[in-house]
Amino acid sequence: MIEETGLHGVIQITPRRFSDGRGHFSETYNADYLAAEGITTAFVQDNQSYSRDIGTIRGLHFQAPPAAQAKLVRVLQGEILDVAVDIRQGSPTFGKWIGVTLSAELGNQLLIPAGFLHGFVTRTPDCMVAYKCSATYAPATEGAVRFDDPNLAIDWGVPAEKAVLSDKDAAAGSFADLKSPFTLEATA
Repeated sequence: MIEETGLHGVIQITPRRFSDGRGHFSETYNADYLAAEGITTAFVQDNQSYSRDIGTIRGLHFQAPPAAQAKLVRVLQGEILDVAVDIRQGSPTFGKWIGVTLSAELGNQLLIPAGFLHGFVTRTPDCMVAYKCSATYAPATEGAVRFDDPNLAIDWGVPAEKAVLSDKDAAAGSFADLKSPFTLEATA
């Protein structure tokens, strides 16, 4: 099932799940099915993260062109709130965010195109998150914005002082200082 969200281009995908007495089976990625739905993003890298503690926040991240990344995010174990923030200059939803609960139990995924900040917070301990990327990791092009930026006012469901962050995420800049390399026309 494909569902639009409140941000154009950010799509929730819930693959069909076939259950029986042994458990269940899902086709978690099928390029032909997605292409028939108008989603033709080519993915070139798979990533996986493990977060031990509830309240672990990873983000908000992006990679600038020419290494801009679209991501297809899913949870292998546990539950997260997955967040996308529109940073496409000229977009009517510039600076707006959406949060979608993703979990291993639901089996749902979130497609986040290039031109968005991305991050998530763990809602259960021992979370494992996997995501496909449309470009390989390119450190020279990466950027970040603070998860608790007051201009974004994202409701992470965890007090800022209790968030578990990497040193890099804790040092991220403000949204007001972001010089977005994305425009609505270039990502459309």
